[in-house]
Amino acid sequence: MTKLDKPVRREIEVDGKPYTLTIDPLGLKLVPKGHRNGLALTWKNLLSGDAALAAALQASV
Repeated sequence: MTKLDKPVRREIEVDGKPYTLTIDPLGLKLVPKGHRNGLALTWKNLLSGDAALAAALQASV
């Protein structure tokens, strides 16, 4: 297995809109293409279940 020691960036399309997904040793970050701010999630929060709570709070805003 290859160790994740530097960021990996990939472009994905969600509902016809381009996003950049960055996976790094700290976690995940999803931002609209061409922007800096987006959703960030640490591996610890993902494993603890805080990801579902964060998604629910984001949807309620």
